[in-house]
Formats: sequence, C-alpha cells, structure tokens
Amino acid sequence: MGLANWLTVVRIVLIPAFVTLLVYRRATAALVVFLLASLTDLLDGYIARSRGRLTRLGAFLDPMADKLLLTASFVTLTYLKVVPFWIAAVVISRDVVLLLGAALIHVAGGTIYPTPTWLGKASTFFQMVTVLAAMLAVYFKLPTAPKLFVWLTAIFTTASGIQYLYQGTRLLNPSSPREPRAPTLVP
Repeated sequence: MGLANWLTVVRIVLIPAFVTLLVYRRATAALVVFLLASLTDLLDGYIARSRGRLTRLGAFLDPMADKLLLTASFVTLTYLKVVPFWIAAVVISRDVVLLLGAALIHVAGGTIYPTPTWLGKASTFFQMVTVLAAMLAVYFKLPTAPKLFVWLTAIFTTASGIQYLYQGTRLLNPSSPREPRAPTLVP
C-alpha cells in the first residue's frame, strides 16, 4: 500500500476525532482536524497521479473516505444545529441512492470502475467548503456566507447524483452498436 493510500487511511482515522471534538465543542481543534483531513484528500490524489500509482484500492478508498468524512460532518453539524437538516438529507440521500445503484449493477452482473467526474469533484469540494464555512461562521463568527455554500452544495450534489444515475442506467441497459457503454460510476 503506497503513500497515497496511507493518506486516505489517515483521513478515515481522523473522522472519529473530528466528530468527538465537534460534539465536545472543541471548535478550534475540530477545525484543525477537518483541515488536516481535507489536506489528505488533496495530497493523496496528487501523489497517486504524479507518481503513477493509481490503484484499484485507492479508487475505492478515496471516495469512501470522502463520503465517510462528509457524512459524519453533515450529521454532526446538523445535530449541533450548525447546518440545516435538509442539506444533510440531500448529501446523504445522494450517496445512499448511488450505493444502492452500485449494488444493483453488481447484482445484475455489471462491473463498476470508479472514476470521478468534474461534477462529482465539484460536489465534494462544495461539501467540504460548506462544512468549513459553517464552522467558521458559527464557532468563530467569521463572515463566510455559509448559506451560499449550502445552496451551491445542494446544486452540485444533486447534479452529480443525476449524472451518476444516468451513467448507472447506461451500465444496466444494453447499448446500441453506435453508442459505447459508460465505463464509470462513482458513489
């Protein structure tokens, strides 16, 4: 397991620390842990691509680590009334629907090779920025416009969910000879 995958594992290990610090109102420490976890997300992809070490394990672990971090963040921040419930429902619902779709494709005998799209990356980016902006606005009283980021997160999360569902339906339906099958789907 290379450095990129180890950074992804570090991100997963940081999740319980982040949630615990948030729940016990240790905002500064929680912010540092979240920023560190977000930094590992940037670094693992950069390292894997720059060293030519893209692996199937990394293709699975990286998006899973993102989903775990962001789901834990939105659930905890919703519980603490830092972000509205509806945005947590949008983020989590999209991921649940995509996981169910991936399971359906697997049961139907299909294979999924996770490759993120630009909409998926933008969705993850805005989700992370929303968590950061909400924490800065509520705990540090900084004017970060969290409502703007909540709406951008909702738009990009919904759009990427629709895009991945479209790709998934193309994997389930036989393609015509002129139309190639979509090779990817990332929950």
